[in-house]
Amino acid sequence: MPEKESNDKVIGFLNRVIRNVAKVIAVIMVLVIIWGVADIIYVLHQRLMAPPFMLLEIKDILATFGAFMAVLIAIEIYHNILLYTEDHRNHHLAVEIVLGTALMAISRKVIVFEFSEVVPEYLYGSAVVILALVIGYYLIAVRGAGAAHALKTTKDIDGKP
Repeated sequence: MPEKESNDKVIGFLNRVIRNVAKVIAVIMVLVIIWGVADIIYVLHQRLMAPPFMLLEIKDILATFGAFMAVLIAIEIYHNILLYTEDHRNHHLAVEIVLGTALMAISRKVIVFEFSEVVPEYLYGSAVVILALVIGYYLIAVRGAGAAHALKTTKDIDGKP
């Protein structure tokens, strides 16, 4: 659904300010992504050069996975920021990206859990959050896409655009 342009000059100005702020945040996020990739390369190099040479322990591999996930989450956040800079943004897609980003973030958390140090309540809480996000993502992305496709097909059959 396209954003409606306001006849009010103040609201129009404020909308332009918000779009410009989102662009600045997008530039900063790209710098954070580049910094994250450089950090992954640096840390991997340091760990591979340390004794035992060219070998990673499981904790190093899990830490690397966590760093990769952090960069992927930053990329998803960047895509969400881009949606705010568009005049005709898709609000349905914005919600889908936010839910997908949240799923990635909680997945990253689960990957880097130190299970010996985590209390059961924290695990149960994480499981509930994951379940809620999966259900929400399913309803928005999968069922929503199916409903949109069914609506389009119905309009095509009726001969109406």
